[in-house]
Amino acid sequence: MSKTSNNFEENMQGLENIVQELEKGDLNLEESIKKFEKGIELSKKCNEILEDAEKKITILIKKEDKIEEEAM
Repeated sequence: MSKTSNNFEENMQGLENIVQELEKGDLNLEESIKKFEKGIELSKKCNEILEDAEKKITILIKKEDKIEEEAM
């Protein structure tokens, strides 16, 4: 499989493009499976990016009326 980007927006756009292609129904079975696999790959990458962002947010804690970033 090809390499995915670390950019959430680019991966989401790629995923949207794949969905549109699959919904058209113009692809043969083999092409559809390849697109589906790529879509799964992009979906997983988006999920990883979101999980990393969530981790960064959750390490921000409020201490003495200040927001500080806690060391990971």
